[in-house]
Amino acid sequence: MKEKTVLKVENLNVEFEREKILENLSFEVKEGEVIAILGPNGAGKTVLLKTLLSLIPFKGKIEWEPGIKIGYVPQRLPFIKDIPMNVKEFFELKNAKRNEIKKNLDSVALKEEILKKGIGDLSSGQFQRILIAWALVSNPQLLLFDEPTTGIDIGGQESIYELLGKLKKERNLTVLLVTHELNIIYRLASRCLCLNKKMLCYNIPKELTSERISQLYGEEIKLYQHSHE
Repeated sequence: MKEKTVLKVENLNVEFEREKILENLSFEVKEGEVIAILGPNGAGKTVLLKTLLSLIPFKGKIEWEPGIKIGYVPQRLPFIKDIPMNVKEFFELKNAKRNEIKKNLDSVALKEEILKKGIGDLSSGQFQRILIAWALVSNPQLLLFDEPTTGIDIGGQESIYELLGKLKKERNLTVLLVTHELNIIYRLASRCLCLNKKMLCYNIPKELTSERISQLYGEEIKLYQHSHE
């Protein structure tokens, strides 16, 4: 059975004030894949996700599967922690019903009691899980994650990535994931997109060699692969 293409990008270009941010990107994403987007700071990774959501003007072609539902987990929402709002009110911004909220909290291993907590009172790990649960409202088929462990301690990072793997399996999700964590790429990703304004590679993780990483980041990097049961 032929794999269904859920996203097709052709000759994607983005410019800000005549500076090229993304240049001639072309790639496809199949249903059920986990695509890891890898690159140095300033490479255009966040811009790519926002462009795919039509939040940024672009030239080229972005073709989604008709009717596909998309969830987005941003890298940071620092301003929201200053808003006097509890978690329940945050979900109500999306008109989420109580039973859907509870289901999504269960999916990210949070108790219903957290609904009474103020957004500003959440730990970084709790807040990230809330953002993921919020993105799951309306049952999206595809999730975009922009460095989901930014600002979270190492133990929390590991549990967030375990959560992503669990959600992908349980909900048959397609995932586009911006990350710097190479061990996570080997563990979760179907393919990796190496990006530094231009696309330098789009291949399976085992082809992500030390030489390719050095080319991407512009410095010599020692790469270690770890096997996982």
